[in-house]
Amino acid sequence: MIEALRTPEAAFSGLPDYPFEPHYVDDLKGYEGLRGHYLDEGDREAKDVFLCLHGEPAWSFLYRKMIPEFVRAGGRVIAPDLLGFGKSDKPVEESCYTFDFHRNYLIRLIERLELTNITLVCQDWGGLLGLTLPQDMRARFSRLLIMNTGLLVEPVSSPAFVSWKNDIVEPEELALDTFFKKYAPSLTDRETKAYAAPFPDSRYQAGVRKFPKIVANPDQNCIDTSNRAFSFWSNEWEGQSFMAIGMKDEMLGPGIMRFMQGVIKGCPEPMEVAEAGHFVQEFGQAVAQAALSHFGMTGK
Repeated sequence: MIEALRTPEAAFSGLPDYPFEPHYVDDLKGYEGLRGHYLDEGDREAKDVFLCLHGEPAWSFLYRKMIPEFVRAGGRVIAPDLLGFGKSDKPVEESCYTFDFHRNYLIRLIERLELTNITLVCQDWGGLLGLTLPQDMRARFSRLLIMNTGLLVEPVSSPAFVSWKNDIVEPEELALDTFFKKYAPSLTDRETKAYAAPFPDSRYQAGVRKFPKIVANPDQNCIDTSNRAFSFWSNEWEGQSFMAIGMKDEMLGPGIMRFMQGVIKGCPEPMEVAEAGHFVQEFGQAVAQAALSHFGMTGK
């Protein structure tokens, strides 16, 4: 049994613009006893499913501005919290958190919920993980909405990433509200506190601290899986794609995203979000509306 903590429900009281009902699963194969949280909004019988995958050090709160747009378009929205994040249980040992630990969890959840005709909505680690899923679940994915992310095929040591990594792993007590204010200055104090709510103290932050270490030194399974994903998106992807770029992001901004545009077969000219930084979803209403229009999914 994996030792894990569960953030007290009281920590999530009064979250701004997050009226969504929680859903839980605690018996996925290989993850028995770990309770994972996900949002499930919209019509359960909807033809179109939007799978919204968060990154570091966020959780499903990140998608609060996009979810209503997808629901209004007639879609069903699934927004999981990765284990170690949000309302999901948080294993206490950093060694528990690997690329495959997270990736396989997402595969098991997709299978459990029997999701099909999926629009993959991803950013940051939501993309590092999510972009490797369709190659092994091809019949389930139809569209891609990609924001400020990439694929992890080698150790990363860019100055912007090193600064980000140090901001997360060096503090003895990581104040995530302060962290979010630095990287998303448009956030209100209530919003930064909401992002920090799942992590009352350092005991809950093992997953948060591990992600940058994986980026700095990915294991061979991560590299091999991500290289397969490069080949898939370049040669085999047949679905629709939409890209939005947070132009103020120094880590996964215009340079990386223009490269990814060239990787993704048929990817059109990106939407450039001039005021957005790393957390593009903070400008998510406009991004969601533009993507839905591109996909021809408005007015349902």
